[in-house]
Order: sequence, then C-alpha cells, then structure tokens
Amino acid sequence: MRRLVVVVLFEGVDLLDVTGPPEVFSLVRRETGEAEGYEVVLAAETPEPVRTAAGVRILPDTTFDAVAARRIDTLLVPGSVETDGEGRVRAITDPAVVDRVRELAGGARRIASVCVGAHLLAAAGLLDGRRATTHWSTAGQLAADHPAVEVDADPIFVRQGRVWTGAGISACLDLSLALVADDLGETLALRVARQLVMYLKRPSGQSQFSVPLEPVSTTRRVEELRHHIMRELAGPLGIADLAAYAHIGERQLTRIFKSELGTTPSAYVEAARVERARTELETTDATLERVASVCGFGTTGTLVRAFRRRLGTTPTEYRRRFRTESLPPTGE
Repeated sequence: MRRLVVVVLFEGVDLLDVTGPPEVFSLVRRETGEAEGYEVVLAAETPEPVRTAAGVRILPDTTFDAVAARRIDTLLVPGSVETDGEGRVRAITDPAVVDRVRELAGGARRIASVCVGAHLLAAAGLLDGRRATTHWSTAGQLAADHPAVEVDADPIFVRQGRVWTGAGISACLDLSLALVADDLGETLALRVARQLVMYLKRPSGQSQFSVPLEPVSTTRRVEELRHHIMRELAGPLGIADLAAYAHIGERQLTRIFKSELGTTPSAYVEAARVERARTELETTDATLERVASVCGFGTTGTLVRAFRRRLGTTPTEYRRRFRTESLPPTGE
C-alpha cells in the first residue's frame, strides 16, 4: 500500500522542512521496492511556483482543493519564520494557511508539524490540550500565544495520538524516521537511517544543539534574575531564594517566569545548570563530582538525573560523544 503524504507549501516556507521528509520516504521505496511505501505530493494554493525562505522556488504537484478530495494518510506541515532588526526569531502564521491546514487535517489519518510548523497547528486548534515541541528558538512564543498547549522545547519529536510535532531544522529527518518506524517497523526505519548516515533515535534532545538560555524576556526584572542565576549557579537558587532576590512573592515570581520565559523558575534553574555542566563536560577533565559541585547540583546523582531528564543521556555518555579529546573513565 502506498501511503499518501501531503506536504503543505506556502510562500516563505523553510526549504529543508519541505525537502527533508520526502528524502526519507523515497529511501523507503528504495529499500522495499515500489510495492509499498509512500507517495509524497507537494500541495499549494495554486499550481504556481512557491518561493521558499532560501530563495529556491518549488513547483507544487497539486493544489489544496484537488488533494482535499483524496484520502490523506499524513499531512506534513512545515513552518516559516521572520526576524526583527535585533535578530529575534518569530514564527509566521498566515491565517489563510492556517485555514487550509485545519481543513486538510480533518480528512487526514495523521498530522505532523515540522519545526515551527507547530505554530500553524496550534493556530488551527489542533494542539489544544496536547504536549508539543517546536524549534527551541520559538518555543517561548508558542507557549505565550497558545496557553492551552503544553510546550516542551527539548524533545526531537512528540507524539500525541494522531498528532506529531517535530523540533528544529534537521530534526525533520528524525521525525520522518519515526513515522516510518511507526508505519513499517523499526527494522526498515533503521535501514533508512543507515542510508542517511544518522541515528534512528538520537541519544539526546535538541537542547544539546541549542542555546536555551539566550535572552527572550522583555522585562528588566527577569533579565536581572537570569543574570543572577548564571552568576550563582553553585549557590541556593530555590523559588524562595529567587523571590527574595527580586523582592517579590513566590507566586508572582512563578507567574513572571511562566509569562516571560514559558517555564517555571525551578525548571529554568535546572536548564541553566545543565547548560553549564555541558560546557564543563565538553571542555574540561573535571570529575563528575566536581562538575556537580560547580554547577549547583550538589551530588552526582542529581546531575545524572537532570541529564537523563533533559538530554536523555548520562553525563559520561555526553562527554564521550561531545568531548574532542579522550578522557579517563569518570563513572556515571
């Protein structure tokens, strides 16, 4: 059986979001032959070429109206961003595209967003009450614009029933491999992953490649808190400590972090400590005990649990993969 995959096209769409998944699905055909696999079509509002964010023009295979009459197995929704004069990134949600996504999703067996395409799904009401991911740079925007969505910026992809959301840029390949594994089994997906020279499942989330602590707040108070956290990572940074530093109540502190940074104070502090620990593991020979101490974890057990929770790996495994020089064993 050939599963129909429809990729949504629109002006300014990110190029890799569109071209990456079809490469994965085409390798399924190469591995299995024409008897099974996927039929991928690119659909747009009109048959005219669509200019991507990279400046490359893509010719649609069909129109939204025409494909709506077909039985869609998977609707793939890529995204698009714009930047302001200060380099801040914001996802674009064209209402006309949102309407088309909502319409096509109604007749699809499965819906998947690629990168910031999650913003289009959210605007269409398809992520309400669901956990979802997107590119780390727009996760705060997604959480602020759609409070009914549980945004988790770390996973490479998230599955919630028939709705899948994928993380940033090259993670479109990981998402597509996961879809193949779900449809045709992990053995075939692994064969495709080998063709792509990549992991079937990455050992960590997208946070290993991101800068999750870069400024995203618009208020001076939160920026001062962020800098205080980075200066005092080894010290006490509980909610009570941060509230006392900012001269506000604990409940108000929590509300500010939620609205400005899209997370809780404790989660932000843990993310900051993990970020610092990553640097220590990548650039020094410090023991895990030393890393745990200077980063504020206290014990190696707490450090290991934080790494498993946020990166899906252990500090030792992370150091092995991302340290450029070989180091003596340091234990888990």
